[in-house]
Amino acid sequence: MNDRFAFKAATLHDVARAAGVSLITASRALSNPGLVSEKTIKRVHDAVEATGYTPNLLAGSLKSRRSLMVAGLVPTISVAQFLPTVQALTESLAAAGYQLMLGQTGYDHSREDALINTMISRRPDGIVTTGLVHSIAAQEKLRRSGIPIVETWDLNERPVDMLVGFSHTKVGSAIAGYFLGKGWTHLGIATGDDHRGTLRREGFLATLGREVPTAVVPAPSSLELGRRALRELLEKEPRLRAVYCSSDPLAQGVLAEAQARGLKVPEQLAVCGFGDADFAAHMQPSLTTVHVDGAAIGKIAAKMIIDRCQGKEVESPVVDVGFRIIERSSTSLSAD
Repeated sequence: MNDRFAFKAATLHDVARAAGVSLITASRALSNPGLVSEKTIKRVHDAVEATGYTPNLLAGSLKSRRSLMVAGLVPTISVAQFLPTVQALTESLAAAGYQLMLGQTGYDHSREDALINTMISRRPDGIVTTGLVHSIAAQEKLRRSGIPIVETWDLNERPVDMLVGFSHTKVGSAIAGYFLGKGWTHLGIATGDDHRGTLRREGFLATLGREVPTAVVPAPSSLELGRRALRELLEKEPRLRAVYCSSDPLAQGVLAEAQARGLKVPEQLAVCGFGDADFAAHMQPSLTTVHVDGAAIGKIAAKMIIDRCQGKEVESPVVDVGFRIIERSSTSLSAD
């Protein structure tokens, strides 16, 4: 017989035998170490290493009705602005004994619905979504499931359950106010076609009080799409003086295209991004952008899930973390 098929996984009995303790003592050392001595804990853990034993979390979850798993939905893991949230969420959950399982929606609402259905069927202890749950059917299914859910990176008066984020409409409005304060009039927008980017564009136009040339690119944004967006904007408005970009990678592309055309930034063209990516402060010129505390979003979302799992009341089911514009060299001059 092939050895690969003859292999038998180590059991808790094997661990107990190797550690020279009873089965119940080995179990307590792993699941409730406060009931046994430090010496015994070490012996059991040494036996775990020696035998290669891996606890059966599924069996434990059937008894406790806890999976110790939290499901997370992100548009795509390649979007840098979401990484601090994912990292903080992962670390905060792990500290409480939970693991994060990620799924990518790809900015596709039907795919989001399918992922939500799959995640509910797995009965996680919580679900965290990047952005709001879009379909009414998915919202209702989540509410009926009884699983704690936290929507993030957006703001809504009626979340599915809990929410941590900020107003994208207010972000757009604040950037428009910032541009107006500089005295710039020939403005343009380079934006992804995603829901949050659209909200920021609407906020920008509402404060401006008029339409401006807009280049819409498919999400997720990239440097290449930013270059394409600026070419389109300059065709629509050759006198273009300032561009708001819905993401920092998009702004990076706008800056690259401007430099390729010999346009001086910010003297001839000012550029503002969104997300405060790690490269934004180190570009030449450095990029003005909007900072959102993504790590705080992850930590708060994790605490909400953990508190609900422990039967605690969540003080504020909706938390607005706000945002701030960080002015750098790409917009540092103050008028035409």
